[in-house]
Amino acid sequence: MKQVFDLDLVKKVHLSYPDKISRAKALLQRPMTLSEKILYAHLFDADQLANFERGVDYVNFAPDRVAMQDATAQMALLQFMNAGRAKTAVPSTVHCDHLIAAEVNAKVDTAFAENSNREVYDFLRSVSSKYGIGFWKPGAGIIHQVVLENYAFPGGMMVGTDSHTPNAGGMGMIAIGVGGADAVDVMAGMPWELKMPKLIGVKLTGKLNGWASPKDVILKLAGILTVKGGTNAIIEYFGEGTASLSATGKATICNMGAEVGATTSVFPYDVKIAEYLTATGREEIAASANAIAEYLQPDAEVVSAPEKYYDRVIEIDLSTLEPYINGPFTPDAAFPISEFVKIVKEKGYPQKMEVGLIGSCTNSSYEDMSRAASVARQAAAKNIEVKAEYLINPGSEQVRYTAQRDGILSDLESIGGVVMANACGPCIGQWKRKTDNPERPNSIVTSFNRNFAKRNDGNPNTYAFVASPELTTALSISGDLCFNPLTDTLVNKLGQEVKLDPPTGDELPVKGYAVEDAGYIAPAADGASIDVAIAPGSERLQKLEPFKPWDGKNYEGLQLLIKAKGKCTTDHISMAGPWLKYRGHLENISDNLLMGAINFFNDQANAVLNTLDGSYDKVSSVAKAYKKQGIGSIVVAEENYGEGSSREHAAMEPRFLNVKAILAKSFARIHETNLKKQGVLALTFADKADYDKIRENDQISVTGLDSFTPGKNLLITVKHSDGTTESFEALHTYNELQIEWFKAGCALNFME
Repeated sequence: MKQVFDLDLVKKVHLSYPDKISRAKALLQRPMTLSEKILYAHLFDADQLANFERGVDYVNFAPDRVAMQDATAQMALLQFMNAGRAKTAVPSTVHCDHLIAAEVNAKVDTAFAENSNREVYDFLRSVSSKYGIGFWKPGAGIIHQVVLENYAFPGGMMVGTDSHTPNAGGMGMIAIGVGGADAVDVMAGMPWELKMPKLIGVKLTGKLNGWASPKDVILKLAGILTVKGGTNAIIEYFGEGTASLSATGKATICNMGAEVGATTSVFPYDVKIAEYLTATGREEIAASANAIAEYLQPDAEVVSAPEKYYDRVIEIDLSTLEPYINGPFTPDAAFPISEFVKIVKEKGYPQKMEVGLIGSCTNSSYEDMSRAASVARQAAAKNIEVKAEYLINPGSEQVRYTAQRDGILSDLESIGGVVMANACGPCIGQWKRKTDNPERPNSIVTSFNRNFAKRNDGNPNTYAFVASPELTTALSISGDLCFNPLTDTLVNKLGQEVKLDPPTGDELPVKGYAVEDAGYIAPAADGASIDVAIAPGSERLQKLEPFKPWDGKNYEGLQLLIKAKGKCTTDHISMAGPWLKYRGHLENISDNLLMGAINFFNDQANAVLNTLDGSYDKVSSVAKAYKKQGIGSIVVAEENYGEGSSREHAAMEPRFLNVKAILAKSFARIHETNLKKQGVLALTFADKADYDKIRENDQISVTGLDSFTPGKNLLITVKHSDGTTESFEALHTYNELQIEWFKAGCALNFME
């Protein structure tokens, strides 16, 4: 019988809802959205109940649980080891999904990862066992699918050290991606601070049909909101259309809400969620949710007059929704398939589609595999030659095992598909792609969530497009970006013109889920005697030394390290791929600092001026040279700096290399918080045109720190090499607590 995790906790949370929501309504004197109900039910101190202003007030919350993937868990747990606790304050888990590279197949790649990453896995398993943390071993599955199957519950609140933690919103849960320091706060029993999010209401009407899928809802929405349109907001779906979507389909939509910068996304509790809970062996949790169902959805008045209660309302008719293809190089370049052919030809994108990849945390459910398989079966039945490579990453061992039992994997393999490990793989750059030229322009289509340049295979000229698994499969069969399966035919091996039928599939396995070994390892009942495995002299793991407190002085004469041009995501700041192996070693991983960022002054990556000797060198090398001389440095950047993954290494690396401040036009939410947590000053231009004033060999001072207070601007003074100076103001969003983090050197120092 399946183990049901944290049942008592779930019931306790649900039993608290009626009283907490009635108290909140008495104060607010109005109907409440679903997001508000969950947030107000999770205040850290119920006595601090207030009518919090969205987008303004910082609020302390008490999440129910924490989830960490293996790449980010290393640094999070190295920090937690300094927190002085014997056990985590809330249920927490570690999931080994990021360090398995896709090269041959699941069996070979998993075995290779287990050997090559042994010391990291040993560390994670030992530290998990010591501190009461559940451990999901390599091959168990991708963190978000495993959480959905085992831990996500309606009305709950969780944080996870991965930007796609909002996947659990498909189960009616507020699930938020954070950096490791935030996770440490929650695991240590401290209040977790978040600016009260604004609310974007997305009304869904009608019902999907034909080739349209849940993925197309979020692909369309990404085009509407853009990559930062959801910043500091929760996307809450409502309307009768929500009830037609499966729980895993809802999760897909919530997962990719991270691509518009949203704090998280959430769906109301309904029959589909109850069915998924039951199918995954959690009937008791479904019963508990059923008892408080009215509290797990927005009030009727909100649904009938959404403009009164949401900050923005968007309506999508599922009945008329076309399949979408988004990309390349950004997930918000959204095109309905009826327009995509024109775009490909106008832009001159490589028309040959070389590889199709399905899976990832966004689309790796049984339903996804089932619908893709229905398309794959047609290739064999209709004698169609498959033109592109085709790779599959199942979401969990439970999904993989069940899909294999039901013949789904053999259907996918029949068209040349190769089943890779139950892991992130190519989605995060863990793909040892075989190619004749690693810089040749080419096109791939994935069912993943991100398609930034170089993300999947390291090739800056790989044009990566994002689509549903079923559309990705159809395009793999055709090998042509300009193929539209809704209208076009293919010529089969017999010279006949044939057409692919719309995909079909089962939301849940008819025979039920099955698995032999799900991959879970429980922690020790008493971890006091367990030694955490960190080998002396390891190149992969390194105990953390606390960052030094602020010295009380203004930042005078900071050397410009880089003026970054254009998009600068966490992939640009701290690349993944081969660098994942150093995620537990701050000194070694700092060698990748900003290596993907484009230098404004020469349009090159990883080539910046060292003013000490006039040479050009790697960003990390120049930062080290300044640090060795006791010189602080500063990074200047454009819009939405730190977009993308939640990796806090992108904040810890500059801190380690003596970068004192980041001055940007705007920040992505998670990254701005990560910078604050690590003691790096996060500032924005009061006038964005001041970005243009920064020259290559400038020295920059930040003054006003002696009176650093919320809402008070700081002064930037730029000294040019010709002796002239310019001054302008910089904004910040620090509150009083965050200023204390800065003064202490980092949030963890202040907690201690």
